[in-house]
Amino acid sequence: MGKEKRLLLIKEAFQLAQQPHQNQAKLVVALNRTYGSSHEANSNAVRFRACQLINKLLGNMPENAQIDDDLFDKINEAMLIRLKDKVPNVRIQAVLALSRLQDPKDDECPVVNAYATLIENDSNPEVRRAVLSCIAPSAKTLPKIVGRTKDVKETVRKLAYQVLAEKVHMRALSIAQRVMLLQQGLNDRSDAVKQAMQKHLLQGWLRFTEGNILELLHRLDVENSSEVAVSVLNALFSMTPLNELAEICKNNDGRKLIPADTLTPEFALYWRVLCEHLKSKGEEGEEFLEQILPEPVVYAEYLLSYIQSIPVVTEEQRGDFSYIGNLMTKEFIGQQLILIIKSLDTNEEGGRKRLLGILQEILTLPTTPISLISFLVERLLHIIIDDNKRIQIVTEIISEIRAPIVTVAVNNDPADARKKELKMAEIKVKLIEAKDSLENCITLQDFHRASELKEEIKALEDAKINLLKETEQHEMKEVHIEKNDAETLQKCLILCYELLKQMSTSTGIGATMDGIIESLILPGIINVHPVVRNLAVLCLGCCGLQNQDFASKHFVLLLQVLQIDDVTIKISALKAIFDQLMTFGFEPFKTKKIKATQKEGAEINSSEEQESKESEEETAIAKNVLKLLSDFLDSEVSELRTGAAEGLAKLMFSGLLVSSRILSHLVLLWYNPVTEEDIRLRHCLGVFFPMFAYASRTNQECFEEAFLPTLQTLANAPASSPLAEIDITNVAELLVDLTRPSGLNPQAKNPPDYQALTVHDNLAMKICNEILTCPHSPEVRVYTKALSSLELSSDLAKDLLVVLNEILEQVKDRTCLRALEKIKIQIEKGIKEHSDQAVAAQDDITTMTVLQSEDEKNKDVYITPVKEVKATRMKSTQQKTNRGRRKVVASARTNRRRQTIEAEANSESDHEVPEPESEMKMRLPRRAKTAALEKSKLNLAQFLNEDTS
Repeated sequence: MGKEKRLLLIKEAFQLAQQPHQNQAKLVVALNRTYGSSHEANSNAVRFRACQLINKLLGNMPENAQIDDDLFDKINEAMLIRLKDKVPNVRIQAVLALSRLQDPKDDECPVVNAYATLIENDSNPEVRRAVLSCIAPSAKTLPKIVGRTKDVKETVRKLAYQVLAEKVHMRALSIAQRVMLLQQGLNDRSDAVKQAMQKHLLQGWLRFTEGNILELLHRLDVENSSEVAVSVLNALFSMTPLNELAEICKNNDGRKLIPADTLTPEFALYWRVLCEHLKSKGEEGEEFLEQILPEPVVYAEYLLSYIQSIPVVTEEQRGDFSYIGNLMTKEFIGQQLILIIKSLDTNEEGGRKRLLGILQEILTLPTTPISLISFLVERLLHIIIDDNKRIQIVTEIISEIRAPIVTVAVNNDPADARKKELKMAEIKVKLIEAKDSLENCITLQDFHRASELKEEIKALEDAKINLLKETEQHEMKEVHIEKNDAETLQKCLILCYELLKQMSTSTGIGATMDGIIESLILPGIINVHPVVRNLAVLCLGCCGLQNQDFASKHFVLLLQVLQIDDVTIKISALKAIFDQLMTFGFEPFKTKKIKATQKEGAEINSSEEQESKESEEETAIAKNVLKLLSDFLDSEVSELRTGAAEGLAKLMFSGLLVSSRILSHLVLLWYNPVTEEDIRLRHCLGVFFPMFAYASRTNQECFEEAFLPTLQTLANAPASSPLAEIDITNVAELLVDLTRPSGLNPQAKNPPDYQALTVHDNLAMKICNEILTCPHSPEVRVYTKALSSLELSSDLAKDLLVVLNEILEQVKDRTCLRALEKIKIQIEKGIKEHSDQAVAAQDDITTMTVLQSEDEKNKDVYITPVKEVKATRMKSTQQKTNRGRRKVVASARTNRRRQTIEAEANSESDHEVPEPESEMKMRLPRRAKTAALEKSKLNLAQFLNEDTS
């Protein structure tokens, strides 16, 4: 007989299937028959192992392996079902099993569609990671992969960058996608994600360009995304030796300058960032910096020649987009060359003076582009340290730009002109007469006379020519002509704005700045060109920061601009107003009415009435200003909404503004679907709310006051309003979390004005009263859920229990009743536990009291009435001290009284011992006796001293 057949283990079956001439599909078919139906088992482990087995089977098959179509369909159908399994680990194995069954070329592939859904919507990050590792890049799936770089989990973001580096070519991504990926990855909060970006994606893209950094920059469009390009260069510089970096910028001619005709935006940006990087390395980088950067004098001449080569746009060329694009490229290169100045060594006096002179010359050139003015002024003011010197130089430059010296012709005196005209007429008459005489002489053949007439005619012709020259020539004179065109005013205001930004606030506004304000800034506020008005408003706001009186004087002007001007100018005015309020507060901007002078002998109102009237006026003015500013929270322009929200949040966080109404408005603005695209606004408020709430109890009380108005606004919102889409329960949960006593900063938990009741205690009573006001309202469920989430103290338990009983009698909703019953049970349980603790503490105190009484009896200490008086004083003092402490629950006080009565029955001298504090810790009996003895001795000594006196 042959050998009996035995069942093979799975491991042996795999090994057998891997041998030559073996059909792997048979193994798959056999195992699928055995485990095919197991994926629907009730056991999580069975479903997991079934999916895992199919994953291992398909994963270990060769690349060219084939399976039957029916088997393919069965596995595909089963694993697609498991993608919706409730257990994440099962879903992960199903995702891995389907990786070889997807067809990225088929737009209708069910596996690809399932992957696209899971990668965005699955709640488990490990499932999303599994999909990322399995999904094949295609035109359909690439946006999904790129989108995972914004995932909330850093592990998913990290894997997304790794997948993009390994599976996606750089050319498959648009320039916008490349810039977005670099910007997010290099600025990610997680260091692991940053490392993945630098070591995988960035290095992978550098390999695509064969290690050419300039080519990589060219594929990022550095002109429109210079900040991202700078971050990329800094990341690459941190991983590259300095000598390799400097080789790119070295020049063979020894001038250490890059020829202007070979300068590109990428080269200029690389040169600038490399100089800054080497400068930051200290002595190590100075050696290489000297190899790629010349002396300040040489570089200044190089910069001047390049900026002079930038062409001026004529009216005909403004419609030529290629010409404008070339001009913008030259201006970008000029910006980078100006920024290189900060890396120059300006310690040497001669080089610094020459550099300053050339910068001033460039600023006064009429052909210098406006886009370069701010960069030039910033570098100029960075070299000059003294504020007075800065003001002097900038004022001179403004004067040269606005009122340059021009040579003009001066008209002659009218009388002289009349004389010349008469003389010219006389010459012309003589000339005509001479010519007639010449003709007659020729006719009469009087040649001698004819020759004389010819000479006379020639002399008259010369006199006529000289007289014409004298008439055409005008007297030339150099004069200052003031220019008021938009371009000139724009240059001057940029100079002024950059100066005000660099000036110290202690410098103030002197006579020179007053002149600039009167001649340039204030007229610019009413200029017809919006660009000029915007710069003038910015300058006016900066001037206000220099001087409080100036700010108070022109505050109304900024408010007027905020109401009537263009959107861009409104934003500038709004920021200026908030900056001044943050600097000086509201007090300087409360306009006080001039006190009316009274006639002699007339009655003068009391000072109290005047002060109250003035305070009312000031309060009304402050309210009007706040109303105007808060109205911009509802603006249709997102920039105005964001500016108003940032400013109000800063005022509240700094303690200059306390308003529950505005706080409620900010909460509603944060949740409003209209602001979904306002990333800056939502980020600002998302950071502000927890920092503000947990800073102090006062801030939490502000949220407490905003709780009910916020929820009522949402509840009463009409169906057409965006507020109707907001989840009220989620808003209530946020406000409850922000008012938690446990969330307060440690230094804010025990302030001097400490109160027994917490913010949640007060909020609980408000919620209960609101429920009682309308017990059948649909919002009762929201209030009940919020009530169950509060952190309540024991001081409120008894009062809250009474209110809850009233609510239970009036509320009819079953869900609310169940929740309220649970709250009631928890409160009753807390009261009982607190009562038991109080009874135990009182027992310890009573034991100590009895021991003290017995000890005093044994010592035969006699207490006099004076002693009783002093004991009474001690009790009254203790009662006053206990007023600021937390009150004990009523049941605990009742138990304490009962224990005190029992102690009095056991001891006759109990009244002689002062009532101990409830916070006293229990001591050992021997220590208690010793303490009582020492106290008796001390009291007796005091009594004897009083008798003696």
